Amino acid sequence: MPVTIKEPAKLAAGTLRVIPIGGLGEIGRNMTSYEIDGKILIVDCGVLFPEEHQPGVDLILPDFSPIRDRLDDVLGVVLTHGHEDHIGAVPYLLKLRQDIPLIGSTLTLALIEAKLKEHRIQPYTLTVAEGQSEQLGPFDLEFIAVNHSIPDALAVAIKTKAGVVLHTGDFKMDQLPLDDRITDLRAFARLGEAGVDLFLPDSTNADVPGFTPNERDIGPVLEAVIAKAKKRVIVASFSSHVHRVQQVLDAAVANKRKVVLMGRSMVRNMGIAQELGYLVVPDGVLLDVKKAADYPDNQLVYMSTGSQGEPMAVLSRLANMEHPTITVGEGDTVILASSLIPGNENAVYRVINGLTKLGANVVHKANAKVHVSGHAAAGELLYCYNILKPKNVLPVHGEYRHLVANANLAIQTGVPAERTIIAEDGTVIDLRDGIAKVVGQLDLGFVYVDGSSVGEITDADLKDRRILAEEGFISIFVAVDAQTGKVIVGPEIQARGFAEDETVFNDVLPHVVKALEDAAANGTRDTHAFQQVIRRTVGRWVNTQHRRKPMIIPVVIEA
Repeated sequence: MPVTIKEPAKLAAGTLRVIPIGGLGEIGRNMTSYEIDGKILIVDCGVLFPEEHQPGVDLILPDFSPIRDRLDDVLGVVLTHGHEDHIGAVPYLLKLRQDIPLIGSTLTLALIEAKLKEHRIQPYTLTVAEGQSEQLGPFDLEFIAVNHSIPDALAVAIKTKAGVVLHTGDFKMDQLPLDDRITDLRAFARLGEAGVDLFLPDSTNADVPGFTPNERDIGPVLEAVIAKAKKRVIVASFSSHVHRVQQVLDAAVANKRKVVLMGRSMVRNMGIAQELGYLVVPDGVLLDVKKAADYPDNQLVYMSTGSQGEPMAVLSRLANMEHPTITVGEGDTVILASSLIPGNENAVYRVINGLTKLGANVVHKANAKVHVSGHAAAGELLYCYNILKPKNVLPVHGEYRHLVANANLAIQTGVPAERTIIAEDGTVIDLRDGIAKVVGQLDLGFVYVDGSSVGEITDADLKDRRILAEEGFISIFVAVDAQTGKVIVGPEIQARGFAEDETVFNDVLPHVVKALEDAAANGTRDTHAFQQVIRRTVGRWVNTQHRRKPMIIPVVIEA
């Protein structure tokens, strides 16, 4: 259903305005704005990774336009945890105003500070922990422990005169977590007793029945897979998945193997986690990549990035035989210890096929229990709804089907359908007197990071790139008499990415000359108008004769 753009009315005093800036209808770009009495609080500021139909794009940012002209009113950014889809866009926000305070747990802030150092930004930070409360202007914040696939994740209760909001961030309800830090359902119950006016729950696994399995179940499987491996083992995971790296370290020790961390972000993040005590590294298990060649293959485990098929990550380079030091071969074992993020399926299966073709035994979630999700499934969400009894629900963090599934769970537990809001990025929701209403829809788009440019690449540019990649390129050069419009030189045609021999264009040259002569006879002298004539003529011919729609670039000069 197309989005109808509707500017919201001016925000009334004492009303809380909620705008999901990113994270709805997608897995990534998570960012939500809360405003009351002229002051703004941001929760999360993440990136989305590009898909195949976005060639050349490095990252996709939230559209900051709802707050771009209000940066002085932003009191702070609460970061629920340290995953890229929640913190990755912070450097780009702070480039607009560097002194916006960042609020988060110890590990979360350590990860973002390391990232900001690369951007030469020194942030203002406030470290918080579960059970802690902080007052930021009209916002009374309470931080609550939640369990996720990275340590130190927090939900945040936002208390204002307009009501109480609970924003979960990413969470699940693992009852036997590796770090013994469970989701604090007692705090949820206490908030529910006092009254939650608006609940923003993680929707990623809302369409998955039952409960997410325990992280502890993965350790023995990894240990068994490594025990059977004949040569090297390469484990690919997210560079911030501390729990998975811990399990790999433990499994390697059990099998008398050394572990080599690969990928800049993996090395950086695990160094931070070890320094802060979130990662326990057994003595002598870690090995520098430069010394790996001194050990036999059956004594090595490589822990790498690239579990989502990212073209420049370690695993893709191994599959393409482009890695400078490692060549995957017969007898090697590759473990993909992560979930498939929607949209990455083709890239991941391409990597799996490439590694299999090289002779590796590829173990992944579809053929072994080497990963469990970090997100609550339907059963866990139902528990939350029954504990909290929220008056209004705004599902977040998920594609549209996930948001709908989450909303249906809320309705099943007694939340009125009219109080359950399925929103999109840019939907404006006002909370007042215990009622949340949609009051507008902003026109928010994707902001592309392309090399050093931010926001300069448009959807039209990406369309041109796709046409170049899929349909090819045709250029036509013509020189015309400035007085008569008669063709003096050309037409000369060159094509790239077009399967036919260039002599095939000999058939269209007379049509181009005649079209230009007809245009000149009708009084056309403008070179742009001549270019349009050429583009239409060649485009119509190539589409009719060859069923192609290449990019056509006519060049007309006056002589």
